[in-house]
Amino acid sequence: MGYTEKEVLQFVEQNDVKFIKLTFIDIFGNSKNISIMPDELPRAFSHGIPFDASEVKGFMKTFETDLFLVPDPSTLAVLPWRPQHGRVVRFYCSIVYPDGRSFEGDSRCLLKQTVGELQKEGISCRIGTECEFYLFELDEKGNSTLTPHDNASYCDTAPLDKGENVRRDICLTLEEMGIKPESSHHETGPGQHEIDFKCSETLTAADNLATFKMVVKTIAAKNGLHASFHPKPLYVDNDEVHYTKSGSGLHINFSLHKDGKNLLEHKDENDSLHPAAANFIAGILYRIKDITAFLNPVEESYNRLGSFEAPGYISWSKQNRSQLIRIPSSYGDNFRFELRSPDPMCNQYIALSLLLKAGLEGIKDKRELPKPCNIDFSIDKPDASIERLPQTLNEAKIIAAKSTFIAQELPAKITAAILS
Repeated sequence: MGYTEKEVLQFVEQNDVKFIKLTFIDIFGNSKNISIMPDELPRAFSHGIPFDASEVKGFMKTFETDLFLVPDPSTLAVLPWRPQHGRVVRFYCSIVYPDGRSFEGDSRCLLKQTVGELQKEGISCRIGTECEFYLFELDEKGNSTLTPHDNASYCDTAPLDKGENVRRDICLTLEEMGIKPESSHHETGPGQHEIDFKCSETLTAADNLATFKMVVKTIAAKNGLHASFHPKPLYVDNDEVHYTKSGSGLHINFSLHKDGKNLLEHKDENDSLHPAAANFIAGILYRIKDITAFLNPVEESYNRLGSFEAPGYISWSKQNRSQLIRIPSSYGDNFRFELRSPDPMCNQYIALSLLLKAGLEGIKDKRELPKPCNIDFSIDKPDASIERLPQTLNEAKIIAAKSTFIAQELPAKITAAILS
C-alpha cells in the first residue's frame, strides 16, 4: 500500500506482472473491471483507459460519451490465487470524463471528497467493518442453491462448522493482500459466517470491504460453494407464517479523532461522551431515515430489520445489541460506536459518505443526543416516542426522495439511479 506511479511501474517490471485489472465500483456497489497489459499502464496513469459507460447501469445514456478509468497507484495488490508466474495485479480506479473531470457517479470519489470535508474541520474517522455472509452448496450444474453448507450455529467448531477451512483461506488470502482481519467465526444461521476487520482510514476501509467481497466469492467458488451477501437469503413467506433464519448485516464501527485524541475515549466524571462525539452520533440518528434506502437497498433488506438483533428502531445504547447504535466496551485504541442497520448489499462508498456527512452536520449544528434506550427490543416494545426505521424499501425511497439532506449531499445521478 502507498505506492507511487513510479514505484508501481518498477514493481510491475520487476515482479513478472503480466496482467492488470482496473477495478471500479458501480452506483449499486458492484465491482467491475477492465484488464490491460503492462505496456498500457503508463497510458492508464496519464490519460485513463476508456470504457463504454452506457453499458453500466446508472452511468450514461447510449448517446453520451465514454468514461475513463485512472488507476490509484496506492491500491496496487497482487491477486494471490492467480499464477505466481505471469502475475495478476489489481488497482481501484477513479472514473473521469475525457477532459479529466470527475464523473458524478463515481462513489469512491464521493467518499474521498467527504473525507476531505471532515479534515477541513480537523476531524478524521477510522472505520472497522463486521460483515456477515452465507455459504451455499451448488447443484450438479454448478448453480447456487439455498442449501446451507452446514447446520452449525454461533461460534460452533468443526466438524459442525464445515466452513472453518474456507474462512481460514479467506483470512490468509486477505493477509497476503495487506488486509488484516481481526477475527472470524461461524454466525447464528446455518452456513452463515462473519469476518471482522480492525479500524483503518475511511477510504482504505471501503476499498478493503470491496476486496473482501471479491475474495470471499473467489475462495468460496474454489471450494465448490456459493457465497451470498444478501441480507435475508433464507426467508419464505407463505402468507400464513414466516420461515426465517438470521439475516446478514454489515455492522460499521466508527472511531472519531481530533487533535490526536479518540473522541469516543474521552469521558467526563459522569461517564458522558465527548460533546463532538455525542453530536456526531446524534447527527446520524437524526438523518438515518433519510439514509436508509442507501444502507438497505433491496426489498430483502427489510425482512432482516427488526429481527434476530437487527435494529428496527432509531435508538442508541452503551451495550444493548438490539439498538441501532451501540457503544461497546472497549480499551486502548478500540473506543468506537457501532451502527448495526446496514447490510452488505449497500454501496459502502455511498453509505459511508452519507453517514459521515450526517455526523458532521450533527457536530456543526451541535445536535443533542437523546437519552440512551435500554429496552430489549426482542422482548419489549418501545413507547411511541421512539421512531421506527422504514419498514419497506418503497417507504425508505419515498423518504429519501423528499429529503433536502439527500438532495444537497448526493449527486443527482447517484440519487436517480438508486431511487428509481
